[in-house]
Amino acid sequence: MREFERKQLLERVDREAATVGASIPDTLDVQGEEFELREFVFEVKKLDSVPAERREDVEEAKKLLRRERLQRRERLEEGYITREEGEEVVNAIIGIERALNALESLGTTSIEAEIEASERADKKRWFSFLKEALGHDNEEGIKR
Repeated sequence: MREFERKQLLERVDREAATVGASIPDTLDVQGEEFELREFVFEVKKLDSVPAERREDVEEAKKLLRRERLQRRERLEEGYITREEGEEVVNAIIGIERALNALESLGTTSIEAEIEASERADKKRWFSFLKEALGHDNEEGIKR
């Protein structure tokens, strides 16, 4: 592949709207193993929120997809590949990006963590207020 063709392919990957209209691949070869990507994404997306038992799977899938996207991009940037192989890599990267967007749009894992952290902070402030209002001190007992 010529250098200008490589640049064109990289521009397609970097285009902000690259994933618009793109479909999630049915399967994705990830480190020699086949991953049923579309089925996984649609299964998780149809739930109202990510159940606790699936959160770890979703986070692991996102890490795996990010790693795979980076490896394929590096192959496109630096590898010796033909134009046709480059097209396949670009389509795979865009499909991975589409799947990542779908999984990251769930957001329930971070929102729930934020809610829990906020509730813990509220309780801590409330107990600090009560201790101060009642005149209690952790080290010296009751203040006078």
